[in-house]
Amino acid sequence: MDVEGSSTLSRNGAQSVESRSRPVRRHLDDAVYQFTQQNLPACKPVLTPAWVISMFFLIGVIFIPIGLLCLYASESVIEIVDRYDIDCVPNNFKSQKVAYIKDTSVSKNCTRYLKVPQNMKAPIYIYYQLDNYYQNHRRYVKSRSDNQLLHGLQYNDTSSCNPEGENNGLPIVPCGLIAWSLFNDTYSFFNGADAIKVNRKNIAWRSDREHKYGKDIYPSNFQSGSLIGGATLDPNIPLSDQEDLIVWMRTAALPTFRKLYGRIEVDLEEGDLIMVNLVNNYNTYSFGGRKKLVLSTTSWLGGRNNFLGMSYVAVGSSFIFLSFVFLLLHVKNPRPYGDTNLSWNWKGMSN
Repeated sequence: MDVEGSSTLSRNGAQSVESRSRPVRRHLDDAVYQFTQQNLPACKPVLTPAWVISMFFLIGVIFIPIGLLCLYASESVIEIVDRYDIDCVPNNFKSQKVAYIKDTSVSKNCTRYLKVPQNMKAPIYIYYQLDNYYQNHRRYVKSRSDNQLLHGLQYNDTSSCNPEGENNGLPIVPCGLIAWSLFNDTYSFFNGADAIKVNRKNIAWRSDREHKYGKDIYPSNFQSGSLIGGATLDPNIPLSDQEDLIVWMRTAALPTFRKLYGRIEVDLEEGDLIMVNLVNNYNTYSFGGRKKLVLSTTSWLGGRNNFLGMSYVAVGSSFIFLSFVFLLLHVKNPRPYGDTNLSWNWKGMSN
């Protein structure tokens, strides 16, 4: 075996690798030096008045049509909004609404009639809207256990759910104030003598159903205390299929919010009189809340919301206005330009 030859080849190979890596290292060191000294190539646009005025005007011209298109899409959405929390209180309880809602011996059934203002194409989404309801309260938001919702009693630490973590020494599934206060008004719809079927499947996010709630976790010891907060849950249905709960557990950021109740999958014609049989169970009277039933179609932009369109129009109008202001200022008081190195070439500077 030629040891000397192999060692020579090894040295030559190492030298060749080192010689190839040397320019790369030098180039890298040079790039680092240029970066630290802020000498890398860069775009340095000169913001001349003509360029600034043109850009402001162009942005305004683009934004205003987009805003008008968004407003048109929003206005094409047909909504029926009915506030029922006041009218569904019997006359002899008008001045004692809290006593009415807490009295289990008083019927909470109520009938409402909704007239369809225009043809509503399926699917028609049913929402319940709550006003003056602060789901974003810190103590309320923290009162839950995501590990328990996914793993059930395998995760038995319910300290984060207080004061609704345990009852009679046993953990509550699902625990916490959010689940405890689950909305429990119910609605059924009739068009004349015909019942309107409401599809209540797939109203929650698919990611929530499949990844945040256990498919083999069932409600246990829920709403069994002396103080009942809201709806009860079927102990024979896993949490991943309790879509009312899943929708409710995704808390709202603002005190006025809507949550999806179901979908009507048949068209409603203009002039149809929809009868709604509802059960007015949920207590919003003790904190001055309001309840509304909403039937709504959608557009390519979603539900009715004029904020996006108005924002585009407002920003576009502001930019066009500013472009004209800058133009007038430039015409009235033009200023000489400096060179690109920002060494100003004022007349008389040499003096």
